[in-house]
Amino acid sequence: MSPLLALGLLVAGLCSSVHCLPGGGLDPEDVTPEDQHKGAPVDDHTFVSSNTDFAFSLYKQLALKTSNENVIFSPLSVSMALAFLSLGARGPTLTETLEGLKFNLTETPETEIHQGFQHLVQTLGRPSDQLQLSLGNAVFVQEQLKLLDKFREDAQALCASESFSTDFRDSDTAKKLINDYVWNKTQGKIVELFKNVSQSTVMVLVNCVYFKGGCPEGVFVSALSGVAGNSRFLPNEMLSDTLRKASAVYTVGCLRYTGDGSAPFILPDEGKTHDLEAKLLPETLRSLFSSFPRRIDELNLLRFSISSNCKLRNILSQLGIKKVFDHESDLSGITEVNKLGVSEVVHQAMLDVGKEGTEGAAATGIKMVTSTLQAFIASFGRPFLISVIHKDTQSIIFLG
Repeated sequence: MSPLLALGLLVAGLCSSVHCLPGGGLDPEDVTPEDQHKGAPVDDHTFVSSNTDFAFSLYKQLALKTSNENVIFSPLSVSMALAFLSLGARGPTLTETLEGLKFNLTETPETEIHQGFQHLVQTLGRPSDQLQLSLGNAVFVQEQLKLLDKFREDAQALCASESFSTDFRDSDTAKKLINDYVWNKTQGKIVELFKNVSQSTVMVLVNCVYFKGGCPEGVFVSALSGVAGNSRFLPNEMLSDTLRKASAVYTVGCLRYTGDGSAPFILPDEGKTHDLEAKLLPETLRSLFSSFPRRIDELNLLRFSISSNCKLRNILSQLGIKKVFDHESDLSGITEVNKLGVSEVVHQAMLDVGKEGTEGAAATGIKMVTSTLQAFIASFGRPFLISVIHKDTQSIIFLG
């Protein structure tokens, strides 16, 4: 199966439309006391474009890493977790994290970015009889540490975050507490986000996403020649012949659910997947899914269920988010007791698609330790050299 299918479903299915007033303003009913001193939110187009750019950038790295495997992840979950972390970041660490999320800080101030995520949390969290879509943010903090008041208040106001005092010295109990939270928030779909939690851990940030759309109210399809700026929709009567004969046509379909959910997907011609992947940009998404001229009564799409479990530290570093992982990290906005650094970012996602509907869940976990403990990490999980040396004489006693 083309991994683009899964990408389209999870990106578009989970990222339901954000309802803003013209010009990107908040709907008055959404304005909270916290909004009034945060300034205007980032405009809708810029916010969506940045999030989509980050989604495609992350996808390309994951696809490159796992070229022979299915790719499934929730860019919504990963970006929200990193935005959550950035509330406590300062200086170059903050700049690097937000720019890694593809925001231009010259054009979009930090406060506007955070308020954009706040509005996204509020909008996606609205109750609906037609779709199930729920989010969860939480911080698990070592019992001896005290979160700074500003971080705790911002996390609650902007991310609707919960906080839990946790004894990481009892690592098994701490792991169970975190995994149980994720299990509950994802309706039992993400069973074990963390395989282990070491005693050196002092804090964990978690984001969870759960989506369920019932039977689609309609299935729409079109054929395109080329991508983005060179794309054109073909007349309906040419659709069948084109799909059989053309060598450079992509089939673009969309399952539309009652409410705000949709699941676009792209089927490239044989051997054309990498060509399409190379051209994935925010404007590509708008171009591909801007119009579906033909409604179809039957879609030959086999039921499938896919899942992934990945570590994102190296991949995020490739996207420019590096300082949070080294001894230069500045997360001083979280707690004043210890200098924190991120030791691990884990992500799990699953997607189940069938005639009766689409169900997906994802979770992202950010594990933190004191930076003195995580400034240098080495894992001897491959062949290595060992020696035993007598210190005073520098004699090599054993070498292996």
